[in-house]
Amino acid sequence: MKNVIQFLIEKGQDGYYVASARDFAIITQGKTADELIKNIQEATELYFEEASQEETLVSKNPSLFLNFEIPIALYA
Repeated sequence: MKNVIQFLIEKGQDGYYVASARDFAIITQGKTADELIKNIQEATELYFEEASQEETLVSKNPSLFLNFEIPIALYA
């Protein structure tokens, strides 16, 4: 049973942060990092509410693991 849902976070050209789950069809965005985290939690809850009627391989209370991609140009 999967206990961790991993998200990749990127900052788009429009300035919004975009998060996408690696193993699930969960994608959300936020203008700030704090807004994004709230949106990730909400999107994950909604996704599993809909999937709860189907059998799932995910724990009822999974942890969220977030990766943030930082462009190399920031360090050059």
